[in-house]
Amino acid sequence: MTAPKTALITGANGGIGSALARKLHSAGTKLVLAGRNETALNSLASELGAKAIIGDFTQADQVASCVTTALEELGEIEAVAHCIGSILLKPAHLTSTTDWKSVMDTNLNSAFYLLHNLGRPMSKSGGSIAFVSSVAAEKGLSNHEAIASAKAGLAGLTRSAAATYAKSQLRVNCVAPGLTDTPLAAPITGNESARKFSEAMHPLGRLGTPEEIASALYFLLSPDNSWITGQSLSVDGGLSSLQTK
Repeated sequence: MTAPKTALITGANGGIGSALARKLHSAGTKLVLAGRNETALNSLASELGAKAIIGDFTQADQVASCVTTALEELGEIEAVAHCIGSILLKPAHLTSTTDWKSVMDTNLNSAFYLLHNLGRPMSKSGGSIAFVSSVAAEKGLSNHEAIASAKAGLAGLTRSAAATYAKSQLRVNCVAPGLTDTPLAAPITGNESARKFSEAMHPLGRLGTPEEIASALYFLLSPDNSWITGQSLSVDGGLSSLQTK
């Protein structure tokens, strides 16, 4: 499958972001990698010969600065994958206002700030933007009120932006993973009973891998799939749509 010539990956030091970065690099894509973990990001950038940008994407001014630097480095950004997210499992009555704001900042606001800064430059030549939503935006799951709200908002942002920028041939999609075996999910996957429970929830009986989510993102970013926009691609072991018991 054809790879984009240039790409910006945010949250590139995470499990999904780093898997996608390696996949795109192996296909010849010139990369700019952005994230908050300076040590991990610089190590990955050095491995792939990419430009690293350290920044906090919950801060609008830092997102603007990142996009400016990425445009300077790449000249033209053909593809963007926003791989920043968090996991919070609490019922609403135990979710503090600080928790709520953090979840919204990390999962929804950061995506809007990125789109706000990329809409105009990417409209000039088209391309593809892919966000990472969640199965929690597709199916009601207990104790997911905050993260489900943020990710459902992200899915709505995806569809509206896809409509807005369609005339410019700028495609906007998202993937909606089930629980994926990444460092972010370690508090769940590192507990044997919690892991087994989570695996049993998914009809395919296991968790996703970062490489599987990265493959879905690659699919959406590829110019070979230039007739796909406004979609949320479920990559969740069947959790959102199947009931086997």
